[in-house]
Parts: sequence; C-alpha cells; structure tokens
Amino acid sequence: MSTEKIKFKEKVGYGLGDAASSMFWKLFSMYLLIFYTDIFGITAAAAGTMFLITRVWDSLVDPVVGVMADRTHSRFGKFRPYLFWVAIPFAVIAVFTFYTPDFSASNKLIYAYITYSLMMMIYSLINVPYASLMGVMSTDRIERTSLSSYRMVFAFAGSLLALGLIEPLKDLMGGKTNPQQGWFLSVMIFAIIATIFFWLCFALTKERVKPVNEDNPNLKEDIKNLMSNRPWWILLGAGVSALIFNSIRDGGAAFYFKYYIGQESNYDLMLGTFRFNLSLTTIYLVLGQAANIIGVLLATPISSRIGKKNTFLVVMIIATFLSVFFYMFDSSQVMWIMIFQVLISICAGCIFPLLWSMYADIADYSEWKNGRRATGLIFSSSSMSQKLGWTIGGATTGWLLGYYGFQANAVQTESAQSGIRLMLSFLPAIGTALSVFFIAFYPLSEKKLENICGELQLKRDSQSADVE
Repeated sequence: MSTEKIKFKEKVGYGLGDAASSMFWKLFSMYLLIFYTDIFGITAAAAGTMFLITRVWDSLVDPVVGVMADRTHSRFGKFRPYLFWVAIPFAVIAVFTFYTPDFSASNKLIYAYITYSLMMMIYSLINVPYASLMGVMSTDRIERTSLSSYRMVFAFAGSLLALGLIEPLKDLMGGKTNPQQGWFLSVMIFAIIATIFFWLCFALTKERVKPVNEDNPNLKEDIKNLMSNRPWWILLGAGVSALIFNSIRDGGAAFYFKYYIGQESNYDLMLGTFRFNLSLTTIYLVLGQAANIIGVLLATPISSRIGKKNTFLVVMIIATFLSVFFYMFDSSQVMWIMIFQVLISICAGCIFPLLWSMYADIADYSEWKNGRRATGLIFSSSSMSQKLGWTIGGATTGWLLGYYGFQANAVQTESAQSGIRLMLSFLPAIGTALSVFFIAFYPLSEKKLENICGELQLKRDSQSADVE
C-alpha cells in the first residue's frame, strides 16, 4: 500500500493545505511589519523585538506538536485530523492579528504580542502535522518529490492569490478612507478561503506508511536519535539560512518600493465591473510568486538529473551573486529590478520542494539507522527552521529600520534608504551563502537513499507476511 501511485486528485488535495498556510505566511512576512508600523501604530524596533521573542518561543512549540502528532491515534490517522480540528481556530486568530483595537500605544503592543503569539502557535498546530503528512503518504522517493512539488506549486499559488489581491481587496473594503477596516475585512475573506482549503486537504488525502516498529513509543529515545542525526543538523542549518534569505527580502520589499523607489507608477486592472489599481509593490511581489512556481516546476527534473544536493548548491550559489548585484540598481531602474526579482525568485522556488523532500528522506534514514520512525518530530524541525530563519530575518529587518533612522509615513533619510536597499541585496546574500556552506556537507546521496528505502521496504514486507 505504501508504494502505490498517488492519484492527481490526492496530490491536488495535499497542495491545497499549503495554499491555505502560504496565503497567511506571505501576508505575515511581506505585510505584517509595515501593517504594524504604518497602520497599527507601533515602532519598527518594537515590532522587530516582538518578532524575535514570539517566534523563538514558537519555534520551541514545533517539536512538541511533532511529538504529539506522532502519538496521535484516530480512525483518520496521525496527522490528517489536525487539518480538520485546527482550521477554524487558525482562521479566527489570523483575522484578529490584523485587527486594530482602540487602545493606548502600550496596550496595542500587548495586544500585538498576544495575538501574534497565538497565531504562531496555531500555525504550528496545523502546519507541523500537515508537513509530516507527506512522509506517510508514500515511501516512493519520486512520488515524494512529486508531492513536494505539488505542495510548493499550490503554496506559491496561494501566496500569489494573497499578494495579488490584498491591496485591491483592501481598497474595495474601504481601505482608502479606513485602512484599519480594509485590512480586517480583507484578511477575513482569506481566512474563510483557508478554512475551506484545509478541510479539502483533510478529505482528499490518505495516510499509508506504517512504522516498522510502532510499539512502546519512547520520547527520550526519539530525541536522542534526532540529536545524533547528522543529516538532520546539516539540513536544519541550510533551511534556517535559506529562510533568512527569503524573509529579509520579503520583509523589506514593501518598504523598498514605498520609501526608496516610490509608488507613483500604478497600473489599472479591470475585472468585470471592478477597477483595481496595482502598485509597483504588488507587481513586484506577484512576479516573485509566479517565478517561484517556475522554480518549483524546475526542481523535480533538475534534481532527477543531478541530485537534490547538487541542485540545492547550484541555485543557492546563483542566488547569492544575483542578490549582491541587486544593490547596484537605483530607483530609476525598475525594469532591471523586476527582472532580477524573477531570476532570484526562480532560485528560491527551486529549493523549497527539495527541502521538504529531503526531510522525508531523513525520516527514512533515521528509521533505517535506529529502528524507530519519528516522522512528526523530524518534520517539526522543518517548520522550526522556517520560523527560526523567519525570526532572524524579520527581527533583523525591524532592527535595521530602527538603526538606520526609519520613520513611518515620512520622507526617509539617505541612511534609511541605504538600509532598506541592503534588505534586498547583501543581507539576503549572507543567508544564501550560509545555506551553500551547510548543504555542501549533506551526506545522503541518491544511491544511499535508494539502498535505505529498499531495506526498509523489505522489513515492512516481512512484517506484513508475519501478520498474515
């Protein structure tokens, strides 16, 4: 059963789960900081510190959720039930994260800490089991890479939907005269869509892979095995570094266009009777998401030829050089800025399906080496790496804005503009360079993984024969 081919409908269903998460991941990473500074009304430095504190705490929640999911037993499986149970809490907290209460400045900051902390914990509670689900849908490495690619295509499609519609939708909801209302109502619409997507993912997917040894679950033993898992440590470092690269670029984009490029050039889009005004920020972000999808589609054929590790190395090296060169563009070179956004985003799109597929490989490696399978615990580290990278990148963005003298809704100094430019060039390049360093030491070759999967399948077949 574990090696059966997965149908198109199920792959689409699996992808819808990440479409739901990614809509909000992108809203958080690209718009939440500027929402907090320009709409909500707290300083960039305060928001950066909040991101650091809440995200570090939440990163520690991910392994707890992974352990809990590994020990969940229901007629729907270990991981799928969370997609059904947590969808509505996810939607409700997401909406109130973008609500602006009529509080004093200090109470607003407390409100932001509470709602954002709850949001990140709920995100873990649904996203860690979702990520782990791929590890038990199939043991076939090609099917896993295909699943991962479907996941990433839908993830970037969800991001594209959110980034393409959030500003026009916000205006449609009265955001031009009441931006606080516009944000709240727009995010509510995305929350309803996300709930439907999570429930479809639950309904359309199936758990197939059973552990070789499921008796006597031992948390201490699972953690000990994880701590001694060298490929896991290496991939964790590479994943954190890649997310630093991505989160700094994402977090700085809205500031870059509003305060460095300027948004005088807007473009009208007609959808039926509705007329939407697209800013350069929206065009830049939408181009990036579309290019991410191209990268995802390229990941499987390229990695099939040269391997996952080599694909990861090559695209991160290219992204490093492109990011450094990005600093050279001035505010008049919008066309080149857009071209390099596409090229860098293609590189970023390539690595994410590889990361998820490699975590599934590491779960196999751990089971082969230790005789125990801890899919949820291992996949929780992928979510943890996302949040740690996002934490470092998001906090750095807020702190740099404060350090360079950023003032919300004002003409920026030359120092502040220089800092904003660094967020889309040299700082992301540090993340890609670190990612290259880590992945160079990754030891699981395609041939070794083929042998590992073969031995594990023999054990599963032997168990099935004994049961019969």
